[in-house]
Amino acid sequence: MESSDEEEEEFPDALGTLSGPERTEQDSPEYDNVSLPEEKSPVDSEELNSETKSCVNLTTAERGTKNTAAPMSDSAERIPPVKITVSNTSSESLSLQWDTPADEVESFTVTCYTEGEIEHRVTTKTNSVTLSNLKPAVCYYLHVSAQLKNGSQSIPATTTVKTKTHLESLLEDLGLKNFYEQKLSLSKILQIDEKTTDDEPAKSKSDLSWNFLKKLMMVNVTARNVKYTSECKSGVSGNAGLDLDDLMSSSDSADMLNPLDIITALFLCSDGFVQQELTLKMSMCQFSVPLLLPDCDTKQSTLMVWALRDLVKKYRPKLLSESKGFIENRIVLSELAMISFVRLGKCSMSKSETLNKLLSSSQQYHDTFVHHNMDCGDSPRRISDGLAEMTWYLPCGNENIDIFNQPVALANLRGDIASFETQFSFLCLTSAAVFVFFDNLEPECKLLTNQNTESEIFLVGNSQSRSFSLDALKQVATDMSLTNRNIILKKKSMNDADFVICLREAVTRVVEKTEMKMQIEQMAEVAHELGIRVDEDSPECQDGKRKADEITDEIHDILKYKEDQLPLQGQIWKDLTSLEKEQFRLRNIGSENIEEYKSVLKLQKDKLRKKQNAYETSTAMTSFISGISSNALERCYFLKWMRINLDNMSRIKLSGLREQYKEKSKNSENNEEIKEIDRQLSNSSLGTEHFFREMGQIYEASRALPITHRSRKQYNHLPKHCAQLLLDGFPLELVDGDASNIPLTWVSDVLSQLNDLVRPKNKILVVTVLGVQSTGKSTLLNTMFGVQFAVSSGRCTRGAFMLLIRIDEKLKEELNCDFMMIIDTEGLKSPELTQLDNSYEHDNELATLVVGLSDITIINIAMENSTEMKDILQIVVHAFLRMKEVGKKPKCYFVHQNVSDVSAHEKNLRDRKLLFQQLNEMTQAAAKMERREENKSFTDVMAYDPDTGNCYIPGLWTGNPPMAPVNTGYSEAVYELKKNIIQLLGNSGSCVNNVLDFKKWMTSLWNAVKHENFLFSFRNSLVADAYMRLCTEFNKWEWEFKKEMYHWVTNAETKISNFGTLAAESQTADLTQFHSHLKTQAVTVMSDWESKLLDNVTQYFKKTDGHVYLVVGYKVEFANSARSLRKETERSVLNQLQAAVEIKQGMAEVDRVKKNHTKQIEKAVCALIDKCRKKKVQIDSDDELDEEFNKMWTETLRNLSFPKQNVADVFANVSQCLRANLAQRGSHAHEILDRKRLEDYGKVPFKYNVQGKMNKLTNTVCIWFNIENHAKVAQNNADIIIDTCTQFVAETVMKKSNYHDTYIHEMLQIIDQHLEKNQDLKTDTEFEVSLKLHICGFAARKFQKMHKDFLEENDPRRCFVKNKKKFCADFKDVFHERDQCQKKAEEFVDKCLKPAVEHFINRYLGVSIQEEMKKKQEFSTRVAFQYHISLDLFSKQNFDDYLRFTTSYEKYVKEWILQKIQEHFSSSSKMSEFENQHLKSSVSHINEAIEKAKTQNRENVQTFVEHICKGLGDTLVISQDALGAFMILNNADQDKFAECLKISVNDMKETLTEEFKTSTFKNKTAVSPYAASE
Repeated sequence: MESSDEEEEEFPDALGTLSGPERTEQDSPEYDNVSLPEEKSPVDSEELNSETKSCVNLTTAERGTKNTAAPMSDSAERIPPVKITVSNTSSESLSLQWDTPADEVESFTVTCYTEGEIEHRVTTKTNSVTLSNLKPAVCYYLHVSAQLKNGSQSIPATTTVKTKTHLESLLEDLGLKNFYEQKLSLSKILQIDEKTTDDEPAKSKSDLSWNFLKKLMMVNVTARNVKYTSECKSGVSGNAGLDLDDLMSSSDSADMLNPLDIITALFLCSDGFVQQELTLKMSMCQFSVPLLLPDCDTKQSTLMVWALRDLVKKYRPKLLSESKGFIENRIVLSELAMISFVRLGKCSMSKSETLNKLLSSSQQYHDTFVHHNMDCGDSPRRISDGLAEMTWYLPCGNENIDIFNQPVALANLRGDIASFETQFSFLCLTSAAVFVFFDNLEPECKLLTNQNTESEIFLVGNSQSRSFSLDALKQVATDMSLTNRNIILKKKSMNDADFVICLREAVTRVVEKTEMKMQIEQMAEVAHELGIRVDEDSPECQDGKRKADEITDEIHDILKYKEDQLPLQGQIWKDLTSLEKEQFRLRNIGSENIEEYKSVLKLQKDKLRKKQNAYETSTAMTSFISGISSNALERCYFLKWMRINLDNMSRIKLSGLREQYKEKSKNSENNEEIKEIDRQLSNSSLGTEHFFREMGQIYEASRALPITHRSRKQYNHLPKHCAQLLLDGFPLELVDGDASNIPLTWVSDVLSQLNDLVRPKNKILVVTVLGVQSTGKSTLLNTMFGVQFAVSSGRCTRGAFMLLIRIDEKLKEELNCDFMMIIDTEGLKSPELTQLDNSYEHDNELATLVVGLSDITIINIAMENSTEMKDILQIVVHAFLRMKEVGKKPKCYFVHQNVSDVSAHEKNLRDRKLLFQQLNEMTQAAAKMERREENKSFTDVMAYDPDTGNCYIPGLWTGNPPMAPVNTGYSEAVYELKKNIIQLLGNSGSCVNNVLDFKKWMTSLWNAVKHENFLFSFRNSLVADAYMRLCTEFNKWEWEFKKEMYHWVTNAETKISNFGTLAAESQTADLTQFHSHLKTQAVTVMSDWESKLLDNVTQYFKKTDGHVYLVVGYKVEFANSARSLRKETERSVLNQLQAAVEIKQGMAEVDRVKKNHTKQIEKAVCALIDKCRKKKVQIDSDDELDEEFNKMWTETLRNLSFPKQNVADVFANVSQCLRANLAQRGSHAHEILDRKRLEDYGKVPFKYNVQGKMNKLTNTVCIWFNIENHAKVAQNNADIIIDTCTQFVAETVMKKSNYHDTYIHEMLQIIDQHLEKNQDLKTDTEFEVSLKLHICGFAARKFQKMHKDFLEENDPRRCFVKNKKKFCADFKDVFHERDQCQKKAEEFVDKCLKPAVEHFINRYLGVSIQEEMKKKQEFSTRVAFQYHISLDLFSKQNFDDYLRFTTSYEKYVKEWILQKIQEHFSSSSKMSEFENQHLKSSVSHINEAIEKAKTQNRENVQTFVEHICKGLGDTLVISQDALGAFMILNNADQDKFAECLKISVNDMKETLTEEFKTSTFKNKTAVSPYAASE
């Protein structure tokens, strides 16, 4: 039940408060289905309020029934029970509401019982009440009865409710209830959401924890200001009068939450890594941090060793002040004296405020501990009593500033030690001294006197307190053997400053003399003895520590360890980097041949990779890989322990080296030793990034091995683990800072795996920072986004690291991205690199890369007038200019650090203009250097606004470290910067890349960077241009040759189809001889064209223009291409001729039968005409003629014999072809062929099954880890081949011709050509035979049906039956002696000429389409084609298209070409123009044939038509069935027929023209076999 938003009206009843207005049933729907029985049996309802853990019982009782809790009078009326609703249940209060009975009610009585005793009894006239002052986690019985106006009392309704615990209640108020079990993670608190840039103050308690987190992660010292203003209280009171009573009573501190409760709740609801982050940020703000964390529900405390483990502090004790040395160590490993402060009983002095004064100088006060006089510090603590906080005072080495000369830890226990004896005992056992604040001591104070501890006890009292008893103090002091030094009293004559001085003196004495110093890590033993939990005891933490210790315990000499255990990233990797860059830049080529030089470099790279692969995986790397392969939580602990252990070791090593360096530097003769120490300082850093770097090199080296190699497969899973770490918030090294290189294969595969993990939510925005070294770039990013980039101890960032931050679902719509990628970079102008000759080049490479990768680049400039500013800006300008050359115009934001003046923005107006002027000058200089002089202004190359693109940030610290808190102005300025950047990204409207786009862009960008600059050299540009010209010319020659041969083959097939018919003009009677003649002719034509192509190539290279001499080396290559083209075309042409001839031979018998039977029918019809004319009875009716014709037809068909159509067994033929193709593949291939019949293949999708147990196991593992293996490669290739063959079969079937074995041979050749490209598949007999069986199986099934359809279409009986009506009509026309000229002319055109013309147009339409498309730029050359298809992919930004392009390239390309054809012809009338052009050509041929036939000798119409058909024999294929049916019973007049024929031909032309206009493009291309195949 949700709580009511209505305000409650308070009643002056000490037992509780009654709520105000009544509620309707709609407000309390939970009880709508609850009813009470008439008898006295109890009824249980479901839980009314999800906030409570109890259930509700409604009970009715008979009149006069005895009730021990609430006795009733005998006059009680039996009325329907009331419905009770429980809401707003907390740890100390609850609200009740009930329905008013139908009877008239005088009042209601609410009685609250617990353990049989009455706690509250309230009488009210309203139907609601709020009970307060309840106890937490107690079950209460509530009775509600109505006092009626007639004096009787109702039956009571009873509800059982259990109040919440203090922790439950607080967590619900804070909105953290769900995170008590499922802890807050770093990814949750670091994600960017709407509140990130929302300046709205907290309006409810649930906002407080998130506001605290938001500010704390930005290291804002105001984070503990946790007041909120609810909407109902935010308005200004309208009462302007005087009401002192109201002023006295108006205090809402009780409704506010104590900051300590919020901090305690957040620590209880956070996982170990969030606790570490909270502790780190709190320590930077100089807040106290939890040492003992209480859980008020379980009464158990936890020692926060792990939470404090990440704190590293630097300080300078008095002993090192002269030498200017310092100590740096983890706080949990530092042996420090701890001074604890506790309270016994009530105390009039604020212990925490006193401690703050103790730690603060008189000039600068800071609230380290929360105290009563802070915002909400006076609010009652609900769960934080028992919390032991800790802080440290660390000296800076200046006696005038330092309060204590030695480091000291201070602990502060919240609450009365009488209630927290365990915590008090812990502090006594771990502290050098315990200061007990008190007002009143009981003489027999066993809590103090019974403590068995080595710590010194100090009693701190306020003698001015009314409850102070000097006698009791004496008694206790005597019992504890205390001296005056151990008693500190605040006397009336002593002010706060004097009192604090006394405390400081006491603390100083203890710190200087005590030997009781303990590491926090050692306190765990004390905690275990007292039953206090330790956060590091979790199994995952201990397992992670064990695995990390196994690795780091073996490290004794860092330099030697790196050489032995991490060998791949050493000199080998640096040499590989040099070779990679030399391959691109060719600086040392001298006079050597370019290709030979590149080959030498490649061989050297291969040798280095082999050398890497020769190393066995070291023990350390084996353990490291095992560690990151464990479950998510243990992996995180393992990596954290690794980082902690490695930093500890590096810190010790570097500290020693610095001391040596300092000693050797005193003597100028030690130059060589100093250089060696300097080298060791550079190489002695060892962090987790070195292990990940080694892992990347192991992976990269394994990629150089064959795909089936065991070592290659062994490491396939590594990128996925690293991608998961990136997703979990761990930074990944993008640029190796030591080698100045990106391991592209490794980083690319990690990003690919990352894409697989997050897609489709894979869009990213990239923010990078550039600046001079040690200007606070990493600190800026860490403050802005709350992250922690991995930086080895003692060194600045080297290279570049990338880190992912999630974007909240609501903000995703605004930013149009799912993640923000933050890239932290190495500082430019590094002193370590300035001594190197290529330092400028290194900085330039890094700047160009990160600027190119980013959506917005932050240029970090320390101080207003940095001397390095001009140098860094020059690098940046070059980088931005190069980005514009590749089509990217990044955004830029200048950050000026250490500018604290409030008037900085106005005062620096002139400086900003000067800066902009310098930027313009640099842009012009850079543009001249890059040969892009059209860029005159800085804004030409990047998006920058001089007025809004600058941010001024004050210094980081307030005061002197190490005791200085972070400057609030710094946090607020960085917060404004963050808001501006997010707003800028949201308003940019630019295209957002996904992870794969980022990967591709990174790869191409880094390859461009390795070229030294983006622009081709002049010579390379000329070579590229000359080569492009040559390709364009050769493509034109190739197209002319293919087009000519297509025309020739089409004519040849037409002649073969017409052979032996009326349309044949060949003088050869034998088809075999005709076939031989055509083959000879084809070879001659192709030889001529080959010679022509070779001559074109030779002539081209004799030209003097177009820089042809630059590509003379390609002459042989293009000559070979011409010869290959001729061979490929010759094979195809001869196969087509063979198929056409054999199909024609197969139809010879059928054609002969049709011809003979047509003559028989004609003879029978003529006899019938004579018979009918000789009859004595005149026949005038068509019905009578039909009857006579039918009798004749039936009799004639009965006498004709039709040969049986022999259906060939296509499966058998295909099987023979397949066996012949596999004859050389050995016995295993034939065994596979004999397993099943060919008919059983090709029915289900092809799936390649791995053979062999080991191979199957390997394949299974690869599937688990989504690794590409042989089976996956084979399946992908099989899918491509099957798609290609399926299209070939479809195109063949579309021709509706008869089956021929040539089709199978063509298809098997297609398969073999694909397999030749991948030798691994070619040698896999199982794969090859299975694939061919599958394809031949479904192809044979299609060809068998095509063959049957062809035979059925050409069946003589069917052809005769089809023409019966036509024969009958002709019979009646001849009988009646009608003029047939017009009719016969229309019939000849419709049945013979029109189909032939349509076939002619369709055959040549594809050539016209292709010729038209080749005129377009994207189809002019292969390079242009690849460019435009890639550009189209990039512009669409569609991941599915990229996937299809990479996995099914040929299929994707064909679909893309068809789409472009459709787009081109759908928007123009070109298609109709082509159709009309071919129509006009065919009609012209027909008219020419008609005119020619007129001039020849002709006996009748049949002879006239024969002459026409012969004239069209080389152009049109005329159906012999239609022509034979037309020829019989034709008595038309020849001249009149010729005139009618011309008219019909013209009508046909007009009809087809109209059809072309209305037909869709899809239908047109569907009937064009050449268009479909091309």
